[in-house]
Amino acid sequence: MFESTRSFSRRHGLKMLAAAATLAVAGGAAAQGAFPSKPINIIVPFSAGGTTDILARIVGQYLGEELGQPVIIDNRPGAGGNIGGMAAARSAADGYTLFMGTVGTHAINQSLYSKMPFDPIKDFAPLSRVATVPNLLVANPAQPFKNVKELIAYAKANPGKVNFGSSGSGSSVHLSGELFKSMTKVDMVHVPYKGSAPAMTDLLGNQISVMFDNMPSAIQHVRSGKLRPIAVTTAKRSRELPDVPTIAEAGVPGYEATSWFGLWAPVKTPADVQQKLHAALVKVLKNPAVIKKIEDQGGDVVIDTQAQFDAYIKSEAAKWGKVVKESGAQV
Repeated sequence: MFESTRSFSRRHGLKMLAAAATLAVAGGAAAQGAFPSKPINIIVPFSAGGTTDILARIVGQYLGEELGQPVIIDNRPGAGGNIGGMAAARSAADGYTLFMGTVGTHAINQSLYSKMPFDPIKDFAPLSRVATVPNLLVANPAQPFKNVKELIAYAKANPGKVNFGSSGSGSSVHLSGELFKSMTKVDMVHVPYKGSAPAMTDLLGNQISVMFDNMPSAIQHVRSGKLRPIAVTTAKRSRELPDVPTIAEAGVPGYEATSWFGLWAPVKTPADVQQKLHAALVKVLKNPAVIKKIEDQGGDVVIDTQAQFDAYIKSEAAKWGKVVKESGAQV
């Protein structure tokens, strides 16, 4: 009788364990299927008001609507985007922290900085590019030059007197200026800021002379007459400012620089969560309202597969690494 009771208890215990295991698996699947169940943060590695921030807020608003959870923008400026990049790379890989990065954070900084606090390839899972934008060479109206040729002549006659601001060392805004210096042989002084917005404030106040700023954060000041447009950095003229020449056609043949922005997750984010985020992001970027908002800022929407974005990042890192080396740019 004792043996029979023990045998029954053992069998009953095994059934209970099996049932518990089944519930655990089902519960885990349900938890994964419930993503997202809380707000999502997008870390922006530059200050509020700059292009990266503007794009993150446009995308974040509609991504939140698509996923059914609020999206919170978390600005972490400094070190050319490296402070925000480090925070994102070290965050929990659960899909609730994303990173709105740039050509600077993922294709330039690794060549510009002797030591990086994160690996832009190994520490992140690319979701998709969001947009490409021209950089716009703008000047305070009080400056004594109105076009590229006059700027070059003035800078050569006054070495070191022209200073150009940027959203941080290693940003496309910075490298656009370094490429201009290298190709024109002019002596201009780089002044890095913790984001585009504070640099723009000083440009508007004539504390710095010029800026090769991303179109979205500069275009409003051009339209209002507070800044003088000199040229765009892309190979073709901008749709939003068709009367402004390219730097190449204005006197520096072969000059071209384009900024791009994208969304990443920490590399160990589960594959199914990455897929859900990518699918939602694609829907957002196909939304006519989003397309219009980005185009109104002078940008163009870009949609990549994760593999396409990964390959593009690697090709851009090789391209800008060469520019950094040839220009002699330093942090």
